[in-house]
Amino acid sequence: MIYLDYQATTPLAPEALQAMLPWLQNAHANPHSAHAPGRAAKAGVEVARQQVAALLPANGTLSFTSGATEALNWAIKGTAGPIVTLATEHAAVLDTVAAEARRGREVSVLPVGPDGIVDLEAARAAIRPGTGLVAAMLVNNEIGVVQPIPALAGLAHDAGALMLCDAVQGYGRISVPAECDLVAISAHKIHGPKGIGALWVRNGVQIEPLMHGGGQEAAGRSGTLSPALCAGFGAAAVLAKGRFQSDEDHVAALPATARDRLPGWIVNGSVEHRYPGNLNLRFPGLDVARLMSDLRDIAFSAGSACASGSGRPSHVLRAIGLSDAEARSSIRLGFGRYTTFEELEAALSRIDAAARSQRIAA
Repeated sequence: MIYLDYQATTPLAPEALQAMLPWLQNAHANPHSAHAPGRAAKAGVEVARQQVAALLPANGTLSFTSGATEALNWAIKGTAGPIVTLATEHAAVLDTVAAEARRGREVSVLPVGPDGIVDLEAARAAIRPGTGLVAAMLVNNEIGVVQPIPALAGLAHDAGALMLCDAVQGYGRISVPAECDLVAISAHKIHGPKGIGALWVRNGVQIEPLMHGGGQEAAGRSGTLSPALCAGFGAAAVLAKGRFQSDEDHVAALPATARDRLPGWIVNGSVEHRYPGNLNLRFPGLDVARLMSDLRDIAFSAGSACASGSGRPSHVLRAIGLSDAEARSSIRLGFGRYTTFEELEAALSRIDAAARSQRIAA
């Protein structure tokens, strides 16, 4: 199996697995208990917290969550005032702001251009004094476009609003802008375990709890933490920090190979302002379902894993102006640390050949 779906999830790093094993095998204590095993578990959690936070701005508090979906829900529901967000955001943002709108909260959803990037003048007009929260994704999960988060944060702060950054696809891969007030991240996008994420909250920012209970986390999140998941997240973060430049260089060299092997394919979204490990491409007339069926030993995506199987065209591709037919003829190729040039070249050659064979058959 050749794995090219790094935006859906990344392979678990061996170092993360090794960090988790002692907590899974022997150290079963609750990290919120006062006895010695509990204190040891808490110490392990705190080490992991420092490791994860080392890739974020220094002036804030990190609270572990069950994942980025919880972190985003918490950040949005825990704040007040009108919300401004983008049409290409993840469902965890768009569905949550829609739920807030049903409760009477004012919501503005900004369009993006054909390149997938928000128009800052349109954002300036929408982010008015009195706005409570601006929410935007650092790296888009479907098309890899990088939004101008520092500029959006500046507009938010000028209006007295908080800036929430969904950094799930960017954390550990590119720098998280220091201008943010709230940052949501996830472990399994950086070769850590599934089932754990975090919300970073700038010092001085207060948000209401999403879940009530013991209030174990500093920002008010309730629930018993898993030292094993925290340790895996921490180890993955340490690895991402240590390999930051080498991972960046490796991933940056792969898209050129992809474009050489896929002549006639069209890149969806900005070519210039994007994370290179995400290539969203379309081939006119392509039957993606048939392509995936023909290439079952290559793991790639027809869109966001969170929306797969819905039968609906991607809302992100529709937002950049693609027709339903164009959206349905698009695939997403995601690669990263463990992707080799040899397997990528082999997969691309087979994807291109299978796509062209459909055209011949038609």
